[in-house]
Amino acid sequence: MLPLISDLQNYSQKNPLEIETADLFLELINSYEDCFTRDCLHAHITASAMIVNQDFSKTLLTHHKALDKWIQLGGHADGEKDALSVALKEAEEESGLKNLKFLSDEIFDLDTHFIPKHEEVFEHHHYDIRYLLQAHDSEEIIVSSESKDVQWIEIERVEKLTTSDSIKRMIEKIQMLQTNS
Repeated sequence: MLPLISDLQNYSQKNPLEIETADLFLELINSYEDCFTRDCLHAHITASAMIVNQDFSKTLLTHHKALDKWIQLGGHADGEKDALSVALKEAEEESGLKNLKFLSDEIFDLDTHFIPKHEEVFEHHHYDIRYLLQAHDSEEIIVSSESKDVQWIEIERVEKLTTSDSIKRMIEKIQMLQTNS
């Protein structure tokens, strides 16, 4: 059995309000062998990193060029079935950060979202597996060619930059972690 399947099952047990979302991921993985590649044209697995600073007061977001909105760092699995390693690779590539640390190897959040047609790529859905990482906000950031900008944003200001329910949900999860620590 693919380790990601047990990770998704574990996530749904710990997050009962998100069981339906986890089930969508399991259905995609069990139905389409190529779901970790862009060859699965209607939907495919992506992975991303919600990165917080040392005291959880800021998160690192990218202003994505193609989507023209602020989002967490991440991208396509491109055949890799280890979503954890995809999230780390994408976070490093899109931020230039080298000292990223996973706060847990468990899934932090799941989201399915629509990607509109862009140039030669047809509209499709991303099934995004998200992990929580931490970095020092003093480390130098680069802006990759996929981004208009990459910035540390104070948690309280994130809502002013995005209307995304999934970003807001992750911010709420971060704030709950702050409260519980």
